[in-house]
Amino acid sequence: MRTMPRLTAALALACTLALAGCGDDAPKPARIIETPQEAVSRSGDVTVRANVVRTDLLNETMARGYGIARDEGTVLLLVSVRRGPDGQDVAIPAKIDASVTDLQGRRRSIALRELRTDVPGATPPQALIDYIGTAEVHAPDTLRFDLGIEREDGARSTLQFTREFVAD
Repeated sequence: MRTMPRLTAALALACTLALAGCGDDAPKPARIIETPQEAVSRSGDVTVRANVVRTDLLNETMARGYGIARDEGTVLLLVSVRRGPDGQDVAIPAKIDASVTDLQGRRRSIALRELRTDVPGATPPQALIDYIGTAEVHAPDTLRFDLGIEREDGARSTLQFTREFVAD
């Protein structure tokens, strides 16, 4: 029966030593870092990728290249459709319908435009095709993006994903 007091004393000593190792510093709050997260959908050898980022986080040159203004209340939706294995894939044209829904249930269409960029040194010459559009965000909010993709050959696919936006 003497084992119980010894066990209690040993446990108390272990806890005291563990707590003594803790500094006087107060815990620091978690820092939220907004980095683009890619949403991916594969159908056969075709891959659809979508990214969303607040436009104020883009550098000035990139925003100018996309023809958009940098603004903390605006997000950029970037969609690409590629055929083939990663690293050897080629851009394929598509028709993409996009919409966004906020937590209040408000649904808005996103007008996407095609953006072509020549691939330097590619033989035969080829271009990357991306589709870009913008939507408003009033942080904090969670946005659900719905994409309907129709490829040149008539095949259809969908991609749905959500992204959270926090107030600074």
